[in-house]
Amino acid sequence: MKSSSKINPKHNNQVRIIGGTHRGRKLNFIHADGLRPTPDSVRERLFNWLGQDLTGQNVLDLFAGSGALGFEAASRHAKQVVMCETNREMTRQLQHLSRELGFSGCLHIHSQDGLAYLKQSTQKFDTVFLDPPFAWQNWTDLWAILQPCLQENASVYIEAGRLPDTPDWLYKHREGRAGQSHFALFYYE
Repeated sequence: MKSSSKINPKHNNQVRIIGGTHRGRKLNFIHADGLRPTPDSVRERLFNWLGQDLTGQNVLDLFAGSGALGFEAASRHAKQVVMCETNREMTRQLQHLSRELGFSGCLHIHSQDGLAYLKQSTQKFDTVFLDPPFAWQNWTDLWAILQPCLQENASVYIEAGRLPDTPDWLYKHREGRAGQSHFALFYYE
């Protein structure tokens, strides 16, 4: 989730899956303070960068919010998608949508802080989405616990009001900007 005091009138608490098996499917989500889903145009650019098909990949959406990025990955054949979300009502909505879309087998939703999840996880991820609230600044702690959870050559997507300083093991591949958001795709080497 990202900080914003009002609901963005463009999304009206609804996002659309833009590719894969569930292309065009609209997903409703509850109102939550600060929730600003990644816009369709940014998700389209991101998945063009990632190559459209995520078959066989383990994906982590560390700050799930509306679930737009995680559901998009599941629609594009990811082997497994893990979503972390601290808002319990939002978590229940994500679980409902997962069942409704038939993603229950590949989508795992955790009602907990993403950093807490990473600290106890032994799983390795091929693609990671980092789209925290705009005011969130705990990047240094995140880098320390994220690295052991990355597969070699993993993709790491970051979206924030200002891109953070990144460790030397992340190499920027592409970047862009949409409104107040800056976003970039990095590779882990």
